[in-house]
Amino acid sequence: MLGSTRPPPADKLQELRGSLRRTRAGKNCVRSRRTQNGRTTMSWGTELWDQFDNLDKHTQWGIDFLDRYAKFVKERLDIEQNYAKQLRNLVKKYLPKRSKEEEPRFTSCLSFYAILTELNDYAGQKEVVAEEMGQRVYGALMKYSQDLKADRKHHLQEGRKAQQFLDHCWKQMDNSKKKFERECKEAEKSQVSYERLDNDINATKSDVEKAKAQFYLRTHMADESKNEYAAQLQNFNAEQWKHFNNAIPHIFKNLQDMDQRRTVKLGETYRSFAEAERRVVPIISKCLDGMVSAAKAVDDKKDSAIVVESFKSGFDPPGDFPFEDFSQNLSRTGSDGTISSNTPKGDRDAAPGPRPDPRHTISKAKNKLWLFGKKPKAPSVEDYSHLPPEQRRKRLQQRIDELNKELQKEIDQRDALNKMKDVYEKNPQMGDPNSLQPKISETMCNMERLRSEIHRHETWLSEVEGKQSSRDRRHSADNHHHTPQGRESPEGSYTEDTSQEHHSPQFHSSPPQPGQPNADPLEFDDEFDDDDPLPVIGHCKALYGFDGQNEGTLVMAEDEVLYIIEEDKGDGWTRARKQSGEEGYVPTTYVEITMEKNCKGAVTYI
Repeated sequence: MLGSTRPPPADKLQELRGSLRRTRAGKNCVRSRRTQNGRTTMSWGTELWDQFDNLDKHTQWGIDFLDRYAKFVKERLDIEQNYAKQLRNLVKKYLPKRSKEEEPRFTSCLSFYAILTELNDYAGQKEVVAEEMGQRVYGALMKYSQDLKADRKHHLQEGRKAQQFLDHCWKQMDNSKKKFERECKEAEKSQVSYERLDNDINATKSDVEKAKAQFYLRTHMADESKNEYAAQLQNFNAEQWKHFNNAIPHIFKNLQDMDQRRTVKLGETYRSFAEAERRVVPIISKCLDGMVSAAKAVDDKKDSAIVVESFKSGFDPPGDFPFEDFSQNLSRTGSDGTISSNTPKGDRDAAPGPRPDPRHTISKAKNKLWLFGKKPKAPSVEDYSHLPPEQRRKRLQQRIDELNKELQKEIDQRDALNKMKDVYEKNPQMGDPNSLQPKISETMCNMERLRSEIHRHETWLSEVEGKQSSRDRRHSADNHHHTPQGRESPEGSYTEDTSQEHHSPQFHSSPPQPGQPNADPLEFDDEFDDDDPLPVIGHCKALYGFDGQNEGTLVMAEDEVLYIIEEDKGDGWTRARKQSGEEGYVPTTYVEITMEKNCKGAVTYI
């Protein structure tokens, strides 16, 4: 009875073993298909699905390379900045520190200063290059490197999470597989035990039933383990498919895009690195062209002429020393016994007189010898009498020009104050006209002082020019009528004694005080200055007609052309003159003004 009741569990166990073998082979089949299908594209997600660690290293290398290039750019722009700084220090070192009046006017010096200016501009362009590299290249690289590191960290964290989840599914599937394998082995053991007891005639029925129940229990547990394993296997296969077909390709695609953007960014910064230099090449070329032009401007003849103009004294070369015969009073006995004198007949007939002191003549001649040696230092005086004639004339003319400019400013200030005073008198609510009187008096005193100074300097200048003209006439006469005894002595040309320099009376007057009459007859008064016609500094065309009803204004018709003799000083009125000579003020907005360039009388008011 026990031998006839045998269940057919052997087939079922064989089926379970087959399913286990197919499950083991399924994973390799899936991987081979992914690899085979992934060869159709050059995507990291399909071609490098199993190279997560290598991609991690590659992306880190890419960021390190970008940081290395950024460091290179930083060192390069530091070199540019230091180079520009050294160039500027070099220019500052060799630029003249004297005032413009003391600067040499030689073309070689001016060209060198022009080269220094161009070099300073060249240094500025190097600073521009460093600034462009700092902003467009180095700054962009550092910012992009930070973003790149953050993106890489995020993508790698997602990849690790996906891998950890897949490993968790694999462990669950592997545990269920091992449990299924154990249950199958226990079921096989229970089957062998049941078959052995069932075939044993000595076995009791209870032992057979017990072995049979154990066999059925183990078989049932194996079935449950099989179902659990199958479910875990199906879940793992699904998660693995999602991992290698969705998650990993997506993550690797993001890493690939990130790496490609890094490569593109490097190419852009390479181009920006070169463009920073190329943008300043035209300006640098202009700087170099300026240096070449400065070199071409060097003129040896002009420099020689400047030397003559700068150091010409105006002296005549020293004349010949006269022969001084000290044997005039000696008498000699001739062969016939007569006493002869060494004095020429003409000299004997001349009336006796004092002999010139040779030391005096030599001392006067020595006054000229400083031209060939070191010039003795003399204190600077107001009339520049310590200077040679030609240099004295230049300094006097320069000082007269400066005084004329100061006088013109005082005249303009006086006119502006008088005009403001007239406005206050007509409109008392705008201000008190008496408040301007102290300023007007001060301006008048300054004008008188400046006129006195100008007159004194003009007197000195006329003396110098008169001496030079007489010296030129003497020099011309000496060239046409040269005799040994008739040569002019150079004593009258120039002496160091300033007390004998001027032979005309000098006026040393102090500036008059307000309210006191001017005692100097050579100075000018305000009325005389006002009678002088003002110079024409431009012309204008009337845009509209003006009736000129107020006192001091000028009537003009539309399209009439007038001469400008005084600019608008901010009050809205321009002083003009008609062709007939009539003068007056016209509204500035009524005329179209054209100023003459380089006009001597033009004054600009700000």
